[in-house]
Amino acid sequence: MTLPLVVVVTVAAGLLALAGIASTLARRRIGLLHLWGAALLEVLLLVQAALAVVALLRGERLADTPTFLSYLVGIVLLPVAGALWARTEPSRWAGTVLAVAAAAVGVMIWRLQELWEATGG
Repeated sequence: MTLPLVVVVTVAAGLLALAGIASTLARRRIGLLHLWGAALLEVLLLVQAALAVVALLRGERLADTPTFLSYLVGIVLLPVAGALWARTEPSRWAGTVLAVAAAAVGVMIWRLQELWEATGG
């Protein structure tokens, strides 16, 4: 796990959450901007996941590997699930669905960082 990438993921998740809230307040469904934001967030998360898996395969040992891997799988699935759910939501609340998914990513990425640093990884 790299701290600069964690910060970039947090900023991207925050911006996506704000875009989702803005579309809800404007009483509009999500648009391409939201989907591109979710895609960017997903790419950043896949890069972070790949870096973490490579480090684990090279011998990094974590105090709680199952929890770390569970968070890693969950965080990678969140933007996809949020975007799919928001895309099928016929009301203005689609933005809120995406905002909640993005906010969850913003929290989970820091929990992953905590789990990684707990062992000095």
